[in-house]
Amino acid sequence: MAKSSKPEQLSAVDTIEGKRKHKVGLTGQIMIALVLGIACGVIFRYLVPAGPVRDDIIVNGIFQFVGQGFIRLMQMLVVPLVFCSIACGAASVGDVKSLGRIGGKTLGTYIVTTALAVAIALTVGNIVNPGLGVDASALTSQASSTNVQTTDVSVMDTLLGIIPTNPFKALSDGNMLAVIFFSLFVGILMAVMGRKVEHVRRFFEEFNGLMMKMTEVVMLVSPIGVFCLLARTFSNLGVEMFVPLIKYMLGVVVALAIQCFVVYTLIFVIFGRMNPIAFFKKFANVMLFAFSTDSSNATIPLNVETLVNRIGVHRKVASFTIPLGATINMDGTSIMQGVAVVFTAQLFGVPLGPTDYATVILTATLASIGTAGVPSVGLITLSMVFNSVGLPLEGIAIIMGIDRILDMLRTAVNITGDAIVTTVVAKSEGEFDRAVFDDPKAGTKQAVGAVVTAAE
Repeated sequence: MAKSSKPEQLSAVDTIEGKRKHKVGLTGQIMIALVLGIACGVIFRYLVPAGPVRDDIIVNGIFQFVGQGFIRLMQMLVVPLVFCSIACGAASVGDVKSLGRIGGKTLGTYIVTTALAVAIALTVGNIVNPGLGVDASALTSQASSTNVQTTDVSVMDTLLGIIPTNPFKALSDGNMLAVIFFSLFVGILMAVMGRKVEHVRRFFEEFNGLMMKMTEVVMLVSPIGVFCLLARTFSNLGVEMFVPLIKYMLGVVVALAIQCFVVYTLIFVIFGRMNPIAFFKKFANVMLFAFSTDSSNATIPLNVETLVNRIGVHRKVASFTIPLGATINMDGTSIMQGVAVVFTAQLFGVPLGPTDYATVILTATLASIGTAGVPSVGLITLSMVFNSVGLPLEGIAIIMGIDRILDMLRTAVNITGDAIVTTVVAKSEGEFDRAVFDDPKAGTKQAVGAVVTAAE
């Protein structure tokens, strides 16, 4: 009897493991919701007769209610998540003093490359024009825009508006530039005061962890929200939405390619005076790992080991600048946000002027300081960027279904930017071994081991 029962127990375990292996993850669920939402919307648009049941009860009733509920959940997260994450991110920069000029150079270069990334994204977006050519009046009529004024605002007013006269009112009103300024101020002072405010810092870190967990919970219902929002979108617009989505994806990919292979290459050649081809050959496995895991944080161990053993960066530099970059240097995410701004503004007919574009560059750059290196969190901070120029959040819902593949690409760009800046700064400070960089076989075994360790 004992022998006959053992196979049955193993079979049961195998069945459970098999179910786990075949369980569809959140990415798969969102992709399924994307396909089903588009299919449902097209069916309602072309096959279901117009009438109160289709238009009032289902499309503008159920789909609208559930979709807007999901958008409100995202809006609920924005202010507390950004405030805590940016404060914690700025507090961690206190370690810059321990590395002196290296920390200052790294931080400054990270900010400059991020600002360039947003500017490139806005430029590419206006060349591709992903949101033009579609009559989105059916969506515009019920779009939820913020109270932020996007016209007749001078540059001086915009800059003065960054400093809040009442930080609590700024938090309540969702004035994101003011929120960012105040949270940066709080974070920097926490870093300077150190142990004197250890309890305050711990509170922010724990509350930030709570908000990140809340973000994960909200993302669990994202497939339902994506389905309803896309079903309503395609019910109102039909197949006309395919072209804008394809152009949006094209714009993001082109901007990512320019940032990775043009901007980073120029930085490497001009300031590092090294061969970028040799760098990308050695760093390709890290980019692939980042693409597959879709997480800058998960790639930190492999990134550090590759820079030390294969590129030649001193460990004390890489172990500081790479985790810092995973926290505050999100060039790929900023590129997505820039193209998304152009896409949504064109789709919903919201005019944006030079001041608005400057606001987007500033907001997206500062937002990168608090963007955690985990999948899809860029969509949450995108809400903040939209709020800064008064764009409707329906634009986020439209692109959410196709975002994961783009998220994987921009994660690869994020970690590449961290590595390029780290290498150039290390070389400028004499913390770089050129012999290691010139040796094509240097550190091969260590890098392979790091891949296994990071994967585990």
